[in-house]
Amino acid sequence: MRKSLIYIPLVALFLGSSSCEKGFDGLNVNPTAATALNPLFTFNNAMINTTFPGQTLVFETAIVQQIFTPNSGIVAGANYNIDNRGPTGANTGIWQRYYRDVVRYLVDVIDKTKADANRTNLYNMARIWKAYASMVLTDSYGDIPYSQAGLGFLGANVTPKYDTQESIYNDILKELTEATAALDATKPTEAGDIMYGGNIEKWKKLGNSLLLRAGMRLVKVNPTLAQSTAAKAFAGGVMTANTDNALIRNNPNYQNPVGGTLNSTEAANFYLTRSFVDYLRTNEDPRLASIAARYVGAKSGAEQTAARLNRDPSVQIGMPLGFDNGTIPAQATADKLASFYDYSQVDRTRLARLDAPTFMVTTAQTQLLLAEAAQRGWITGSAADFYAAGITAHMQQLGDADANSAVPAAAITAYLQKHPYVAANGLEQINTQYWVASFLNGPEAFANFRRSDFPKLTPNPYPGKEIKGEFINRISYPDSELSVNAANLREATSRQGPDNLDTRVWWDKP
Repeated sequence: MRKSLIYIPLVALFLGSSSCEKGFDGLNVNPTAATALNPLFTFNNAMINTTFPGQTLVFETAIVQQIFTPNSGIVAGANYNIDNRGPTGANTGIWQRYYRDVVRYLVDVIDKTKADANRTNLYNMARIWKAYASMVLTDSYGDIPYSQAGLGFLGANVTPKYDTQESIYNDILKELTEATAALDATKPTEAGDIMYGGNIEKWKKLGNSLLLRAGMRLVKVNPTLAQSTAAKAFAGGVMTANTDNALIRNNPNYQNPVGGTLNSTEAANFYLTRSFVDYLRTNEDPRLASIAARYVGAKSGAEQTAARLNRDPSVQIGMPLGFDNGTIPAQATADKLASFYDYSQVDRTRLARLDAPTFMVTTAQTQLLLAEAAQRGWITGSAADFYAAGITAHMQQLGDADANSAVPAAAITAYLQKHPYVAANGLEQINTQYWVASFLNGPEAFANFRRSDFPKLTPNPYPGKEIKGEFINRISYPDSELSVNAANLREATSRQGPDNLDTRVWWDKP
């Protein structure tokens, strides 16, 4: 009898334990947690991360002689015409940011939407943006992982092959053409898209404007294809107003990386070049007042205070190239400055502030490319009109970037009257204006400089250069690729040429 009394509670305990285990899984599942991520969120994240890293100040903006530093160490690069490799080298900037935070997300979005009839517009928007990001990568480095890029998770491929730049461009043209044509406003749109709020017309203009840009890259290597592509893009409809611009409106949570660099550790290290400042001043360009700031009389970074800040174009003095941190003090003295901290900088409180927008593809750039296409006889319309529209758009864009940088309408009119388009010098005029219109977009300014050979810049005379030519032609691959993808990298360099700053990318013919 006593044994039965003992067994009864034990059985009850076991039964209760079994009952608890049956419901254990359910008790530990959050009923409100998401089980799948909306691919639109991933797409927006990719677009936000397409902003240009601060390392573009070390190579791209310095190669095209807009922003420059005389200092060495982690900021050494185009200022001395030397490479800058290693785990945190400046050559890793675009590579790491775009592959890690842009391409892999876009590949995922494309995979998740390609068979979904309700997300066909998102699918094609992602294709367009991937084409853009891939252009930035291949224009910077040449042959790159493309067809197998971003497949580490989806395909377990962590050592992607390098595709030739020619094959990459052929596919970019295809992707832009197909994806732009497939966008359809009668199908579900993506109101949460941070770029255009799902506006299909604007996405089509972006697709065609990128197609125009890609086509014009080929003027040296395949002018026939360049012509037909430019004509197709123009006929399809490109950007015509600054409301069409492809930009990221940064904020305190998602800061402008270039602005972050210029407002933190490198605040006192980067300066506007003499080439850039003198071009704007000599031509009485009102944009100098919108771009430049000088801390007059500053003897150190600590003395670059608001009380010394002067935006008057007449006092701006660009820093000459060819000096390092040991020789620039004497040059500053020769220029009658207190120190090299007294040279002009891009205004960190306006265009280079922490939350300043990042412009990727603009109406100004697009209209100037149309001007070149018209000048070459590839499209209808007046090259002079496209040229004026491009300059006007950029001057107005400065006000969109920062209200305190707005160029008055009267100043725009006066500038155009003083600097009319002259067909005999058309290519130089157009592409020199493209140089100005691409300010703070280092990768695009660098690409178009190689494509067009304008503006006519005097090579950086620094005596210790590593390059054999007059200008850097490409960015070298990061050293990390030697560790994780060495075989494919070696195959690419055996085909493309040595992995150095002298090797030209496929479309850049001398």
